[in-house]
Amino acid sequence: MSSKSPTKSHQQMVAEWKKDPEFVAAYDELETEFTLLRELLQARQRAGLTQAEVAEKMGTKAPAVTRLETALSDNRHSPSIATLKKYAQAVGCKLEVHLVPAKAV
Repeated sequence: MSSKSPTKSHQQMVAEWKKDPEFVAAYDELETEFTLLRELLQARQRAGLTQAEVAEKMGTKAPAVTRLETALSDNRHSPSIATLKKYAQAVGCKLEVHLVPAKAV
């Protein structure tokens, strides 16, 4: 009988990783991208649309929407404001950009 360790949940793994200062620094650098990605995915889900449906409404192809959503998660490129506006409109939203004071270190 093998004694396998129990599988960790995603949250448990992230909690462990957050004990590492290098991980925390890298994660914090990507906070804006992760927040934007989460917003895009939640808006698409609320609208009940697939990537293909969003693409059609944006006047593009589904792979372009896939690239937009995945590029934010791996920091490959920054989408233009025009692209983000089209995406927002396609999912029944409007794009708002806010600047907030940086947190004191």
